[in-house]
Amino acid sequence: MSLSVAVLGTGIMGAPMARNLARAGLDTAAWNRSHEKAAPLRGDGVAVHERLEDAVAGRDVVVTMLADAAAVEQVAARALPAAAAGDGTIWAQMSTIGIDAAERCARLAAAHGRVAYLDAPVLGTKAPAEQGNLVVLASGARDAIDRCAPVFEAVGQRTIDAGEAGAGQRLKLVANSWVLAVVEGVAETLALAEGLGMPPERFFAAIGGGAMDMPYVHVKGEAIVKRSFEPSFTLKLAAKDAALVVAAAQEAGLDLPLHRTIAERMAAGVEAGHADEDMIATWRMSAPSH
Repeated sequence: MSLSVAVLGTGIMGAPMARNLARAGLDTAAWNRSHEKAAPLRGDGVAVHERLEDAVAGRDVVVTMLADAAAVEQVAARALPAAAAGDGTIWAQMSTIGIDAAERCARLAAAHGRVAYLDAPVLGTKAPAEQGNLVVLASGARDAIDRCAPVFEAVGQRTIDAGEAGAGQRLKLVANSWVLAVVEGVAETLALAEGLGMPPERFFAAIGGGAMDMPYVHVKGEAIVKRSFEPSFTLKLAAKDAALVVAAAQEAGLDLPLHRTIAERMAAGVEAGHADEDMIATWRMSAPSH
């Protein structure tokens, strides 16, 4: 039997995920706080609802893909009572919200006894989301992960079993720490290259094909060269994720000065008016004359 799914949050990530769920043959509904952002999904076989309660009623799986922990908790507090009217509802919380918020969400799900909670953030940005090539970091009860397999297969190229609920957020923070370091590293490297009068293309050629090369350097580097900051993942979301990494490190008793600096730099970029540009716009803070 095909699963019925509600996607709550239809931004850069949620909208393509909803499309891919519908394309995979799943009965898919969607809701967004700004209804006009969700409306175009109607042409892709997604049932778009203005009322949150209507979107989740009777659905087997409720997916949250929202900007931050506050949004997830506020929306879930409204959605779960309506979703829990049916037995065996699964809440697949796929946003990046951090460790403490994931624990609060687990308690919120437990308060609605018929809701199974999966902490399942994803690795990937706009293009992988559109292509159904995300990596799902699923954590929670094995039977719920198995039941959610059609959902995860529709939006991702693979699913990693991260362990008990909450481990998905921990793994996501570890992965994000690497991605954020690469992004800031590319931004500052190209700022230095341009500042020294060295064409960035020579840097790309110098590392090309070697052990230090990686596709992501070229993707983000070319965005800087072209001054094209159309968001694949916005700077404000990257800044939020950087702050979550720092908070988790502090809670674990770790001293990670690199990530404190990255969080500060990305937050400064948001304050400077670049919140809705791609995260590589952090380069602007190293090259303020541009």
